[in-house]
Amino acid sequence: MANYGNDTQDKNGNMEDIWYRRRREMVDKQLIPRGIKDRAVLRSMMEVPRHEFVPDGEKRFAYRDGPLPIGLGQTISQPYIVALMAQAAKLTPDSCVLEIGTGSGYSAAVLSRIVETVYTVERHRKLAERARRIFDRLNYSNIKVHIGDGTKGWPEKMLFDRIIITARTPVVPQALVEQLAPGGYMVVPVGDEVFQTLFQFYKKEDGSLVKKDLGTVRFVPLVWEDGCPDPNSGL
Repeated sequence: MANYGNDTQDKNGNMEDIWYRRRREMVDKQLIPRGIKDRAVLRSMMEVPRHEFVPDGEKRFAYRDGPLPIGLGQTISQPYIVALMAQAAKLTPDSCVLEIGTGSGYSAAVLSRIVETVYTVERHRKLAERARRIFDRLNYSNIKVHIGDGTKGWPEKMLFDRIIITARTPVVPQALVEQLAPGGYMVVPVGDEVFQTLFQFYKKEDGSLVKKDLGTVRFVPLVWEDGCPDPNSGL
């Protein structure tokens, strides 16, 4: 069994022991064999209780190798995809991260155990408020939640070291490109309903972007409140 971080187990009852074993199995069987090597990502995936972020009726499936519905036509992503995106973002402890698509809150929670601050944007108020309650219950105090149009990023238009978009888009929103700091990384699924590719973008000091293909994925769509642009008009 791999050694990738703190092995401390929550002993508050038998159910916590079961959840712990399922997280360990998830990491050892789903993540490490597929190339997740970043120790901080593995520690965070081991620490964050995924079952807290899924609806009650889905909890028994929380650590399965696949996405799960969370209501309003949205899903909590497959554990491997959450880990892959976090690893591709090349996170550092002092990173300031913008996430587009809070959803269940699980991805933001994973990021928050690695970086300084996570700013996450969700257009569905019900999901955003539910995620806030979970963050408060788990004492994840370095996550800030905004309800709004994710294609516009964070309203204050601050620069972010890392940006992760958890919904597919035909083009990368220009506002997000502008809010990515030079030297920063953005991870985003680009494509249509049929075919999507996960890309890592690195922003050079001159503002140009270097793109890397991370493979085929499948995500729910990013909603453009002002209308989706022509796929041939951007990145």
